[in-house]
Parts: sequence; structure tokens; C-alpha cells
Amino acid sequence: MQVAMHIQQLVELLNAGHFEHVESQARKLVALHPHYGYGWKILGLAIQAQGGNALAEFQSAARLLPKDHESHIYLANAQMDAGQPEDAARSYRRALKFRPADARAHCGLGNALMAVDQLDEAALCYRRALKLDPDSFCAHYNLGNLLRLTGDLGQAETEYRRATEIAPQNPEAHYNLGNVLYDSGNLQEAEGAFHRAAELMPDSGEAHFNLGRTLYKLGDIGRAVVSLRRAVQINPDYLAAHSTILCASLSLAHHSAEEMLTQARSFGDEVARQVQPYVTWRNAPDPARCLRVGFVSGDLRNHSVGFFMHGVLAALASEAAGQLEVHAYYNNTHTDALSDQIKLLCRNWSSIAELSDQGIAQKIRDDGIDILVDLSGHTALNRLPVFAMKPAPIEVTWLGYLGTTGVRAIDYLIADHWTLLQADEPYFTEKIWRLPETYLCFSAPDLSMDAGPLPARETGYVTFGCFNNLQKINDSVVALWSRVLTAMPTSRLFLKAMQLAELTVQNSVRQRFASHGIDASRLILQGFASSRAEHLAAFQGVDIALDTFPYPGITTSVEGLWMGVPFVTLAGEQFASRQGLGVLMNVGLADWIASDEDDYVAKCIAHATDLDRLTALRAGMRSRILESPLFDATRFARHFEAALRGMWDEWCGRQSPHRLNSRGSESQGAFTA
Repeated sequence: MQVAMHIQQLVELLNAGHFEHVESQARKLVALHPHYGYGWKILGLAIQAQGGNALAEFQSAARLLPKDHESHIYLANAQMDAGQPEDAARSYRRALKFRPADARAHCGLGNALMAVDQLDEAALCYRRALKLDPDSFCAHYNLGNLLRLTGDLGQAETEYRRATEIAPQNPEAHYNLGNVLYDSGNLQEAEGAFHRAAELMPDSGEAHFNLGRTLYKLGDIGRAVVSLRRAVQINPDYLAAHSTILCASLSLAHHSAEEMLTQARSFGDEVARQVQPYVTWRNAPDPARCLRVGFVSGDLRNHSVGFFMHGVLAALASEAAGQLEVHAYYNNTHTDALSDQIKLLCRNWSSIAELSDQGIAQKIRDDGIDILVDLSGHTALNRLPVFAMKPAPIEVTWLGYLGTTGVRAIDYLIADHWTLLQADEPYFTEKIWRLPETYLCFSAPDLSMDAGPLPARETGYVTFGCFNNLQKINDSVVALWSRVLTAMPTSRLFLKAMQLAELTVQNSVRQRFASHGIDASRLILQGFASSRAEHLAAFQGVDIALDTFPYPGITTSVEGLWMGVPFVTLAGEQFASRQGLGVLMNVGLADWIASDEDDYVAKCIAHATDLDRLTALRAGMRSRILESPLFDATRFARHFEAALRGMWDEWCGRQSPHRLNSRGSESQGAFTA
């Protein structure tokens, strides 16, 4: 009786928050009465309340109190914390044996089963818990996690919303609601959820990062960069946040080359701190031998990078056979028909999405890659830390990102003389290697589709259009386009972007133009089409395309040309801002390149009022561009192979003579760059 009264006193002290005192007294109690289970139970609770590991204490309590369901729950919780989900599942089942209507135990069992991938049974556990307690935060929240994991985003959203209603101050519920809304494309609501999560856990780099990337995708670049920088302040080693800042900054109208270089070097310094680069390779420095070239990308699929790479790889397979051996390292779990076609053009195709950076680097070394090519830069799904490890003697960045990576281990960036001026070279950590004519080569769509007649002939007014991502349409772009629309009061503007599938985003765009006096009736707003054919067909409703700045379009611009739609671009001084210029110079349309904003408006007016020329251009545009360097894959393959061979020759020229191995015979390596 005296021991029981002592326990009751300790429980009261525990509830009052006197954890250290309870722990001290409980230790004395179990020392005197080691077979008294409640002593071990109260000791475990006191230790746990202070953040300690009470697994051993709860094991003793459960052993000594085999019919006390709470002791089994406490033990199960401790086992989960210790990373022992299978043991925890057994403990939860014992608790349920004595109290089958305990919603907590059903939810805990669901968590344990989910941890060992028994998802169907875990879902049943959560649903049983909800029958017993419809307001169980644990069950709603964790069922949401399970449904998101299995791809049922709609039901996951429902569960997360209910969890936020039950526990509005719980940051994880808002955070995961934001994740499922983001994955569903509901960006406006995702922004709200992430904003609330960041308010509730202001020191969470992940919350600020996800808020930042959502704002970036919505085109709110200024606020996006603020959130992303906060994420980096919290976690300086947050490489994804560093990369997203760089991508977002490309769309900022007043972001200087110096600022971009500083940010890129910050990323490079951080990634270099995290890895240990290789300094020797076993690649024989023979200038004449067949080269093994590896391409690293998560976008070798129905994606802009895939559209450019397909024709290039097909041409390399025929033009550089015996000279180049192509290896693809695909950083994505999703494949499609284009992936399958590209795969057939490669000597080897390796799926690397599930591999660690070190694992990928080792595989590249094992494959004997001579030249490793990054096709992502700072865009999504990049593996720049792998490049920082320097698994191949020569590393190159090309195509996927319009700026310097800041990664010191990457030797070259491929461009051309139109897009990257000599004065811009100091703002790159890579050496610039220019291809003749163009550094781009597009694969013609395998579709039977005509450009169609000039829309203005039928509508009686000119339809300008832009199908670039909304994040490229900054406030300066909106202001300039509004000037064009004001100068041509009967014209319309057709915008098409993924984000415009949301009504709230459409309303935001209308408000942005309304602030410049443009009525909503003059805007045509559409989300992305379900197929590429439908996407390209939308160009049949556009007379003239308007390019964004300082981050112009590339894929959308070339696709528009293929559909007979010329575009007006504003030439800048930096690599990213000269992409439209590079495309137009290669198709002989120099008079569509504006030197400044006034010239941009003037060119739009001049071209829009010459319908005869527009009609002729539309009719002959496809044959014009198919005969241009932008679509001549055979010629491009020769230039590309020559560039890689030139890089290889430079590396070979820097190597020491063949060394003797430890047995005294000639060896292929190691050679030091």
C-alpha cells in the first residue's frame, strides 16, 4: 500500500512537470523494489519526458505488468523511437489484446506496419482508429502520409485537411498538406499551407524551401528568393535551396552577372565541402581512341531536354560510331516512350535515381567514363554533387541550365558565339567551349500537323502569344507586353502555362495586367494540354509570339517556329538572356531581335501590321527552320563530336608519360589531371 501511494505521488509530480525529481525518486524505488512494474513504468515516463531513451525501463514494466495495456503501448512507442518497428508492432498487438478499443494502439500499430511496408494492413489500422475516435489526429495525419505514399493524393489531401482542423498548431500537418497540394498542382493553396508551416516552425529550412519553390513556380520570384535564402540561412548545406535560388534568379529583371556568379560560387564552395573529389583516373590518355561519354540527366524523357537530345544521340550513333560510346545515367524513376527511344541509342543506360552520390560516382568510374556531361545544371533532378566528386577526368555542363554551375570540378560549359559573349566569360567558373553556329539542336516533332492559316486573317485582329512557363513572366515583362497591347488596342494576348490550369492563378494574371490598364477580355489564358499534339496545335491560334526576358524561352520558341509562329525577343548581354537571339540568328530572322524595350514595342507593331509578310513567313517557316542549323542533327553531331575530341586532346596533352605499375610493366593509369 505504501509503495502504491508513493507511485501516486510520483504521478502527480510527473504531471506537474517535476521530471528530474520523479526520475530520482523512481530510481530509488526500483532499486528497493525491482519487481514492481509500476516503478519501472513511472521511471520510463520521467526519462522520456526529458527526451531520454527509456526503452529498457518500459521493457521491464511490460514484462512485470503483462496485462497492463499502457505499459505495452509505452514500450511500443519507445521501440519505434529506437527504430525497431517489428518489435513495436508486437507490443501494440499485445496492448490491443487487453484493450481492443484503444484508438492510440491501432494508430501506433499502423505506424509500425507502415514502417515495414505493410501498407494495406496499416491503412486498416488507421481506419479502425478513426471508427473508435473520429477526431484522432494521429490516424488522420498518418493515413494521409500513407495515401500520399501510394499516390492517392485526393484522399491524402482530405486526411491532412482534417488533421489541420483537429490540430491547427501542428506544423507537420500543414507542411504535408502543402506537399500533397504541390504534387497535385494546386499551387495557390500549397503556398498557403507552406506559409502556415513556416510560421509555426520558423527555423525549418524545409518549410521555407518548399514555400520558396512554390512561389517560384507561381512566378512570384521576389518572394520566392526571400524564402529560399531563409532556407539557406537556416541550413547552409541545403544544396537544393542554393540551386533553386540560382534558377529563380534567372527570371529577375535586375539580377546582375556578378550576383549570379557569387551565388553559384557559394553553392560550389558548399558542395566541395561536402564531398571528397577524385584526383586520379584510370583512363588511358590516348588522343585517338574511342571515347566513353556519359550523360547525366533526369530529363531524358518527354521534356525539353529529351526533345533536344533525341535527334543528337541518333546522329551521334551514326556519325560518331567507333569514335564515341554513349552512356546514359538517368536520374528519374519515371520513363515514357521518348525515354525508351533514347535508351536504344545508348551503349549503356543506368537508372541512378535510387543511388547515393557516392554510388553514382563509383559506377561512373567503374564504367571508365572519359567525359561526363551534366544536362541539368541547377534545375530539378540534378546530381551536381556527383560532378563535384570528379569521377571522370573531364566534366562538361550543357543544355539544361543557362548559367554557371559554380562547381569547380566541371571543366567546360558548351555554348556558341551568338549566346555567350566573350565579355560574359568571367562570370563562369567553367571554361567556355563554343560550337559553330549553335549549341542547340532540336528534334522535329514526329507529328503530322500543319501550321494552319494566319489567325488574324480570320479573326480580324492580331493574337500575340507566349507559352513560356509563368515564372518567366516577371513584372517587367507584364509592363512591356501591356505597352504592346495598348499600342494595338484590338489585339489579344494568348498565354499558356501549366500554372494557368488554376482559376486563382488566372485571376492573379488578370490583375497584373489590369494594373497596366489591360482589360481581362483581351487575355486568353490556358493550362497545359494533355498531349504534345494538343500543345503544338494551340500555336495555330497565335500570329506572333512574345518572348520573355531576361529569361527567354527556348523549347517553346523553337516549337512555335515549327508551327509557323515567329517571335520577338529582347537581346540581353548575359548567356541566359541571349537564347532568343541565338535561335533567331540561326533561322535568319535578325529583324525580330529587339535592342531595347522601345525597339521591342516597335518591332511588335511593325510585324503585326504587315499581315502579308506574316502570312508568307508562316507558310514557309517550317521548311526554313528544318534547313537551319537548329534542326541539322548530322551537322551538329560532327560539331559536338569535334568539341568533345578537342577537350580530350587538351586533357591528354596535360598528362604525364605512361607510368610503370608496381610489377614493372606498363599500366593505363593512374593519371593525374
